[in-house]
Amino acid sequence: MSRSSEYDAIVIGAGHNGLTAAAYLGGAGLSTLVLERREIVGGCCVTEEIAPGCRASTTSYIASMLRPEVIRDLELASHGLRMVACDPVLQVPFPDGQVVAWWADRDRTVEGLRKISVKDAETFARVDDQLKTLARYLQPFFLEPPPEFEVDGLQGWWKLLRVGRRFQGIRSCEIAQLISFMTGSLGDFLDRNYESDKVKSLALANNVYGKHGGPYDPGTALGLLFHLLSGGEHGLQGFYGHVIGGMGAITQALAAAARKRGVEIRTSAPVARIDVRGGRLRGVALEDGTEISARTVLSNADPKRTFLGLIDGSELPEDFRRAVKGIKMSGPCAKVNLVLAEEPRVHGMPHDASPAQRSLFTLVSSLEFAERCYDVAKFGEIPEQLWVDCVVASNVDDTLAPKGRHIMTCFVQYVPYFLRHGTWDENRELLGDRVIKKIAEYAPNVPGAIVARQVLTPLDLERVYGLTEGNIFHGDLALEQLFFMRPVPGWSQYRSPIAGLYLCGAGAHPGGGVTGAPGHNAAFQVLRDLRRRRGKANA
Repeated sequence: MSRSSEYDAIVIGAGHNGLTAAAYLGGAGLSTLVLERREIVGGCCVTEEIAPGCRASTTSYIASMLRPEVIRDLELASHGLRMVACDPVLQVPFPDGQVVAWWADRDRTVEGLRKISVKDAETFARVDDQLKTLARYLQPFFLEPPPEFEVDGLQGWWKLLRVGRRFQGIRSCEIAQLISFMTGSLGDFLDRNYESDKVKSLALANNVYGKHGGPYDPGTALGLLFHLLSGGEHGLQGFYGHVIGGMGAITQALAAAARKRGVEIRTSAPVARIDVRGGRLRGVALEDGTEISARTVLSNADPKRTFLGLIDGSELPEDFRRAVKGIKMSGPCAKVNLVLAEEPRVHGMPHDASPAQRSLFTLVSSLEFAERCYDVAKFGEIPEQLWVDCVVASNVDDTLAPKGRHIMTCFVQYVPYFLRHGTWDENRELLGDRVIKKIAEYAPNVPGAIVARQVLTPLDLERVYGLTEGNIFHGDLALEQLFFMRPVPGWSQYRSPIAGLYLCGAGAHPGGGVTGAPGHNAAFQVLRDLRRRRGKANA
């Protein structure tokens, strides 16, 4: 067993949140080490070769809410980050050959919807304004720790006052609307506001990704607001972007920014345990036996992997461990990545459609279709009919594949982690076949054009990318697991029961997605705590 030199901070996991946290800590002058178990950095935000010369964003695949503050603070553009806005943002083809698009230009979207329903087109503009207004009230909470309502005394009252000030000027009807979105169902909201199933499907196509529950489950309406938080370099509400070079370009830029700030990054360095003895944090131990000392450790792993897998159970309070065990994980999604010899030809796609318009389409024909998918998956079955979100990234990024090859990534919503019959290793190709069958209903040329296929089941997401139960958000984005309830009540401010040990990944507030917000917030919490300790020591 060897012992390495001591660091001010160690970050476990070089996913985008871990790298973000490390870059801020390094920039503040802390000697910081990032340890990544895989041979590449990036976690689930990576670009990987899936066939000779052909690269895909194997897991996360579209940049939407990457925080503009992180992009700006860490100067990610100077490290090669370039994003091209998706336009349309969403697009849904239907069995009758009609293709409905949601454009960045709202007037263009409304004009298209008029061909389906004049009433729904007018409603769309009204609802869009309403949602964007409500999302702005939630925006400030994204880059700060949620309040701890169990704090007593003046400090507790001050925190409540700070929360209240965020809603200064909010009208009573808007309070009711916020509560409705946080607790109500997406399906009910859409049924109340729209008459056309196609318009409802367009709104559905942007929601409930990676979440448990069909569109009629309580709490699913929250996604309408969540996806309208700002993102991208210019902080646009509802921004969606293709990343040139694939999603791995984000984490490559973050790694470069971290190294520029003095951070050391080691790959192929899996952490076996967080070294805690008698309640005192000492550092980490690697699988090869190396022990590395640090006064502060931040885990970018999910809460269950961190607190149930990397720490001796006797070092944590039993009620805390029990709460962590109760976090709902069981990821409901999978990914299929394809190399094609020709571009998908989608029925109904306009003949003059630009490459950008041909770069994405979502296959979910109705609310009922989505609800039935979930009904099958929740009982451990693989749905025969699948909800598939397709992105032909090579249409807007020619760096991903040589001429004559096309990269298509397919996000599959509503598949079970726990199968009722058989294993995922036995059913991997069945899932892949069903995804291709669904795509063929809308783009019949795809099956014959496949050059290479990669199928990542929920189990693969766990084994390869370290996501417990394949959950891409490190815990379901349900109301009871958000804000001051994330990861568990009483521990929402990135700290843990072990002094000096923090959570900096998607299992912490504000949750999943490639945002950088948990990493940013955790780093600043560490720095605040260090200043507080120094202040007490000097008092």
